[in-house]
Amino acid sequence: MADNFNFELVSPERLLLSEMVTEVVIPATDGEMTVMANHAPTMTTIKPGIVSVRSANGSKQDYVVFGGFADILPTGCTLLAESAVIVQDLSKDELTLRIDAAKRESEDAVHHEHRSRLEHYIMELTHLQGVINPD
Repeated sequence: MADNFNFELVSPERLLLSEMVTEVVIPATDGEMTVMANHAPTMTTIKPGIVSVRSANGSKQDYVVFGGFADILPTGCTLLAESAVIVQDLSKDELTLRIDAAKRESEDAVHHEHRSRLEHYIMELTHLQGVINPD
């Protein structure tokens, strides 16, 4: 049986989750990471994606995050998200609005680096939209 550790998912609006879990899969910027008890200390940035949480009681819950960072220690993990919501609570319209806003900002971007980051962000949101709403 897997060891438990404390996991917290925090957004600027609220604390979404704080409980003992056996496993958390996070969308790190360099690829998905599975965090378990006794993980090596790590700090990583988070890209838009799905955080999958397996609770100590065996239940699983998915959350959508829109960037942030995670602080991982052997005894726990704290994910500070720029914005986060339970997958079931995310409407297709909200993702479309975020994509459209990023496209408008990209069109007005003066610096190449800013435009490039926005284009990458749009790509991540579009991919996320396909995963959540595979119409």
